[in-house]
Parts: sequence; C-alpha cells; structure tokens
Amino acid sequence: MNPKIFLKIIFAISVIGVLFSGSLLYQEFFGEGTIACPSFGYPTCLYGFAMYIALVIVSLAGLFRMRKF
Repeated sequence: MNPKIFLKIIFAISVIGVLFSGSLLYQEFFGEGTIACPSFGYPTCLYGFAMYIALVIVSLAGLFRMRKF
C-alpha cells in the first residue's frame, strides 16, 4: 500500500483526536470540576491533546514532503 495513504489515515485520525481531546480539555477548564493527573497535576486530556497535535504536525509534514517528490 502507498505510504501516502497511511499518512492520510494518520492525519484523519489525529484530527479527530484533536477535536475530541480539545473538547474534553474545554470541559475541564470551563466545566464543573477537573480531574488532574496525580503525577503532574494537569488535566489528563491535556496530554492527549498535545500528543494528537504532534501527530497532526508530523503527518502534515510527511504529506507535504511526499507531495514534492
């Protein structure tokens, strides 16, 4: 299978993950109560949001690099 297809799939899943974890993060900051990670004290959805943002950036970089070849 073409690597470009895999990058598109990863991009689509990571965009969905950004939207989902972003909505959870919004609810944590502006909703009722928060659930913090015991180790670091930040809301747990913040870590997922950061991971999915990183995946969006990496997959977009890969797609743009594949476009130039």
